Amino acid sequence: MKFNLGQWRMKEGFNSASLTQIRQVRLSEDGTKVSIFGVSSYRQERSMDGPTLEIEITSPGEDMLETKVVHFKGDRQKYPKFELNEQKVVLGFEESEETGTNMFGMESTTKIWKISSGKLHLTIRNIFPCSFVYDYDGRELTAVGDRFGTAMLSHVTTPDGNFMRGQLDVGVGEKIYGLGERFTPFVRNGQVVDIWNEDGGTSSEISYKNIPFYLSSRGYGVLVNDPGPVSFEVCSEAVTKVQFSVPGEKLDFIVIGAPDRKGVLTRYGALSGRPALPPVWSFGLWLSSSFTTSYDEDTVNSFIDGMAEREIPMSVFHFDCFWMKENEWCGFEWDPDMFPDVEGMLARLHAKGLKVCVWINPYLGQHSPVFDEAVEGGYLLKRPNGDIWQWDLWQGGCSVVDFTNPEACEWYKGKLIKLMRQGVDAFKTDFGERIPTDVAYYDGSDPVRMHNYYTYLYNKLVYDTIAEERGEEEAILFARSATVGGQKFPVHWGGDCNSTYVSMSESLRGGLGLTLSGFGFWSHDIGGFEGTASPDVYKRWLAFGLLSSHSRLHGSNSYRVPWLFGDEAVDVCRTFSKLKNSLMPYLYAKAVEAHETSIPMMRAMLLEFDEIGCEDLDRQYMLGDALLVAPIFRADGDVDFYLPEGTWTHLLTGERVLSHGGWRREHYDFFSLPLYVRENTILPIGSHTDRPDYDYLDGLELRIYALADGKCAERVICDTEGIPVLKAVAERNGDVITVTLSGSRKDADVRIAAMEDGLQVEVVR
Repeated sequence: MKFNLGQWRMKEGFNSASLTQIRQVRLSEDGTKVSIFGVSSYRQERSMDGPTLEIEITSPGEDMLETKVVHFKGDRQKYPKFELNEQKVVLGFEESEETGTNMFGMESTTKIWKISSGKLHLTIRNIFPCSFVYDYDGRELTAVGDRFGTAMLSHVTTPDGNFMRGQLDVGVGEKIYGLGERFTPFVRNGQVVDIWNEDGGTSSEISYKNIPFYLSSRGYGVLVNDPGPVSFEVCSEAVTKVQFSVPGEKLDFIVIGAPDRKGVLTRYGALSGRPALPPVWSFGLWLSSSFTTSYDEDTVNSFIDGMAEREIPMSVFHFDCFWMKENEWCGFEWDPDMFPDVEGMLARLHAKGLKVCVWINPYLGQHSPVFDEAVEGGYLLKRPNGDIWQWDLWQGGCSVVDFTNPEACEWYKGKLIKLMRQGVDAFKTDFGERIPTDVAYYDGSDPVRMHNYYTYLYNKLVYDTIAEERGEEEAILFARSATVGGQKFPVHWGGDCNSTYVSMSESLRGGLGLTLSGFGFWSHDIGGFEGTASPDVYKRWLAFGLLSSHSRLHGSNSYRVPWLFGDEAVDVCRTFSKLKNSLMPYLYAKAVEAHETSIPMMRAMLLEFDEIGCEDLDRQYMLGDALLVAPIFRADGDVDFYLPEGTWTHLLTGERVLSHGGWRREHYDFFSLPLYVRENTILPIGSHTDRPDYDYLDGLELRIYALADGKCAERVICDTEGIPVLKAVAERNGDVITVTLSGSRKDADVRIAAMEDGLQVEVVR
């Protein structure tokens, strides 16, 4: 939200009271909180009038400093709160003074306070204006901006109500990333970002997954700790600032420091929650019935048997909306005309080695078979006058389940358990964004701040129900909406994209933004959702989709089985599905890493490379630490991509490229794309291509790529439960590479190959 007209004036009817002077600073007895009393006008003598700001500095975790700024603290409204893993860290606290000349030419004494958590420091100077500067281990990160003698921690009155505003400086060349899955430009500088979940597709500024956390290229992060409509002006209203504002009288933000960008995500994940580890079978190919298509058990079997006949490995079949009758969504009851033997059908699918996913959402149409049941139980959101909230968008008389009501949660949970006991393994938790604000929640929560937070309650309930019924190791969603903490309930997919190259690229851009916002896993609709892709788009999207963390064929008004796109599409689908399965010893270890550290499987280049050339890249990514993937977004098969400095080896062709850090243009057929292995890498290749869940040590090959003389490389292999069972460390001295194997399965029959002629490999166990 913009408050100013340029640099000098505020908008008509807008007034700001910002921190001008600190009058009192106190450290709590237990050392965990610094309380600051500030005023909005400079005072040399005692005075009692004018707006004041009360500020608390705490640390919710090492290398994090949280700032809470309050104008009026009498607000009794109940607000939902992000479920953060907050600690009470004892702060470092130093107080000092220095004498100098102030801006009026008068000698004055400046008080200085240094507040620390780990290596993150906040230095506050009570000069005119007040100065708040953050540094990490002596490296300056950012500062609270100033304007006309005031620090930009402000209370603003507007014709639309009161707001709290903060501004943090952005340095020369600094770039801002994250803020959720956004389809606008990858670098957020210059953008207005409103944190408000909406169902808007993938081709606008609207987003399904709004996360009020951003990552700076300087190696720090900022979380605005408010589940409501946070508005970010990223170098837009003030071109050297990130401004964030929230309605009301309170502002809460957390600055996170770390040695590097990966470290910021790791610390943010420790605070907001680590991604759960998805079951290993979920990394195989998912095939959907598609959205508006008609289908029955015979249709489903024709798809599954068709994939098997064509030797295309798949792991999951997904039943989209029409597993229920039309206009009865979401009623949790199978259409008996199309699926007369549900338990038998699902058992037959399981016998073919498949898992089963079904589509659900948190809305109930009036014609749903459970609508009256939900009304009678009081399970639906109500208007302030007590009527059930309804509208006709999506389903006639559509209503919304109230997940703040414990009885409603138990009721909804019971519907899911019934489906799982019929044989359902996973749920696609669609929607969760169209949440009204003119309602009264069961627990009295503010409906505006519940709008974004609703998705957390929704996805958490479904995920926890699966975990309770099947075991945590089997729990997985395919979710569209999210807020802070949603990463704990993977997997999320990109939403309703078009079936074009442009939309394919915007999907990747959105996914990279999400994975820079704490999410470890991400997927998208292979071939696009809206419309039907041309065969070339479909085939290029297959390569991209099967080199993503999770892979699903899904669409809207047509089936997405590959033979409908030509014989070559079948071959391309088979090739990349088998390739992904062969990479599972590597990929699953990267999934475990994402679970343990919050470093995502699909990584923006800037996470792995501290090169200026990597800071803007949004058409390529690193799949884990070792594989560079550049999807092809052109009909002619040409692709421009950036190779960071080093020696790179194409995984499929073996071609080696020595790069000094620069751009390349290459041409590929549909069976390949830029897929390069980083230097000094041990890449594990599995011997099974028919499924993702197998014994990764059975016939394992460890390939050593471009290991420089005097360098070491290492790789950890996990079993299918995520437990490390083998560690390989390779060290090169001259023409000899010594590989040391350790772990519980160090004696496994592992083949080791140096992918460079003339090198000898010696194995030590």
